[in-house]
Amino acid sequence: MLATIRTFFAQKEVLEVETPLLCSATGTDPQLDFFASFYRCKPKNKEMFLQTSPEFAMKRLLAAGSGSIFQICKAFRNAETGRFHNPEFSILEWYRVGFSLDQLMDEVAELLIKVNRQAIPNVQKISYKDIFEQVTGLNPLVFCQQSYTEYALKNGIKDAVSLCETDHSMWLDFIFSYKVQPSLTGQMLCMVYGYPAIQSSLARINQQNSLVSDRFEVFIKGVEIGNGFFELSDAVEQEQRFDLENKARKAKGLAVIKKDEKFLAALRAGLPECSGIALGLDRLLMSVADFDSLDDVIAFPFDRA
Repeated sequence: MLATIRTFFAQKEVLEVETPLLCSATGTDPQLDFFASFYRCKPKNKEMFLQTSPEFAMKRLLAAGSGSIFQICKAFRNAETGRFHNPEFSILEWYRVGFSLDQLMDEVAELLIKVNRQAIPNVQKISYKDIFEQVTGLNPLVFCQQSYTEYALKNGIKDAVSLCETDHSMWLDFIFSYKVQPSLTGQMLCMVYGYPAIQSSLARINQQNSLVSDRFEVFIKGVEIGNGFFELSDAVEQEQRFDLENKARKAKGLAVIKKDEKFLAALRAGLPECSGIALGLDRLLMSVADFDSLDDVIAFPFDRA
């Protein structure tokens, strides 16, 4: 699989790069936990973080003029273990300078068809709003707590009422995970695009519809494999998002994270217009080999590390 991926990008003249896994800053996303350590140096110890993704460092390369790049590496996320999660996992991340989101989606499909041993009869592309409404009858772009609560009580997910309360984004995560995503299991390869702006992450807000972000996710037989964006390049907006995420972390009782100033400086210097995606290689291999758990494709899963 790795050889196929490297050949794919070599033929497209996309440069393979390597960035640090241990950095002095990390992301502020309140949904992600991280591993921290200390570099013991005088006169002051320095806190360091194992990266949840190589994204920030790769974007610094893009801002420095690298052109289109890809990387295969390890990433680390704390407090995540289970059938589809391992605290240490393999990731493929790549960025295409000058690519629209739709062009990147086409390239993702091209790569996955080459990697997958099973025939992929078609690639389904559907907007988040359309698939959400088809399955639930709810509008994911406009929050109505009463409608969401009624749906949850009628459809066996009443825990959402007490857990999500007035948090629109949390409601969407809950309903999508429990009701919408399972509906994708019959699709070999599906890409869901146009995620709500409140779940924009590091994606640009759509220029035609401010309720939508230029973000998509990739699913193989209902399992999420990757998350792609038309990348946000506005340093001011990015810093505002960091501040909002830290505010959410504080509200949840999580540690407030120091913003990655080197990454913000790179955005100020100028990130070229580009689209990028991260693919979970362990999950991809699991789907290619037709296994049910990451333990079947990782030589040393967490409980045996």
